[in-house]
Amino acid sequence: MIWENALNLWWLLIIPLGIALLWWKSARIKNLQKRYFSDELFNSLREGFWPLGERLKNISMFAGIFFLIIALAGPKIGTEVREIKRQGIDMLVALDLSASMNAEDVRPSRLEKAKFEINRIIERLRGDRVGLIVFTGESYLQSPMTMDYSALRLFLDIADTEQMPSSATAFKPALETALEAFQSLEENGADASKVLLIISDGEDHGQSYEEALRSLTNENILVYTVGIGTADGTTIPLYEEGTGDLIGYKRDNQGQVVTTKLQSQILRNIAQKGNGEYYSIERGNDGIDAFLARMDELEKGEFASQEYADYKNQYQWMGAMAFLLLLTSMLMPSSRSDK
Repeated sequence: MIWENALNLWWLLIIPLGIALLWWKSARIKNLQKRYFSDELFNSLREGFWPLGERLKNISMFAGIFFLIIALAGPKIGTEVREIKRQGIDMLVALDLSASMNAEDVRPSRLEKAKFEINRIIERLRGDRVGLIVFTGESYLQSPMTMDYSALRLFLDIADTEQMPSSATAFKPALETALEAFQSLEENGADASKVLLIISDGEDHGQSYEEALRSLTNENILVYTVGIGTADGTTIPLYEEGTGDLIGYKRDNQGQVVTTKLQSQILRNIAQKGNGEYYSIERGNDGIDAFLARMDELEKGEFASQEYADYKNQYQWMGAMAFLLLLTSMLMPSSRSDK
């Protein structure tokens, strides 16, 4: 059981105070009786008095007050099934987890900035279904389509370049995983816009993605891209696990320090052929506000009603009980005829 207005329970203190006041009044009457009246005279003056009725009257009054206070506190017991209809879009975010995303030409790093912007998107969601894909040379559906945004944030928080078996980037696996995820959706919300948002530095070392991209557009899936990084490029720092101390920079097989640059043209091509738009993040204070505005313009669909359990209000029963008991207290006689 939970309470909607738990502070009202403090009014229950009125009941013991009332009982104490009633006991004091009764004791005072008895003292006055003994001082001024004999037992015979007092009983004759109270002829027809019904002690049991008086007790029942007081019990009903205090019980009615008790249930009235409980009703005002708003008790919620058990569960209640409700239906909620939501309108929104279906969106998958594909996040590049290649080693180059650890570059710090965008502060604090490309990856951390990308995760920050995805969180900004999540904050704007209102009834949209969203999933998360992570990819390098391979691709995984980190979070399936959901409207549980807290769970989505958890999946996003644990996304890290170390979790992927490959450190190079390829867009084809991400596009194929996205297509499978969209095709697995239920028919509800069929009118909703379907959007794939790719966030990457654009370095592609895999097979051609053209056929996979064409399959997405054939399914009326819009592909937007966000390039993160600078054209000048930078090195990829390596930090000691645990201490966080800088221990060097990533090197290639020949021992040369690797320099990574934003490859915006690849991302522009994907967005253009995917009927979407390209956005860039080149500084720490850049954002994807233009994409956030575009989200509001996309056609929204109505998803199937969701049923969920909630605590059910029970104050009505308490209020009815209070009314009956207080009414009983008012109508209960404290005297009766012995005829």
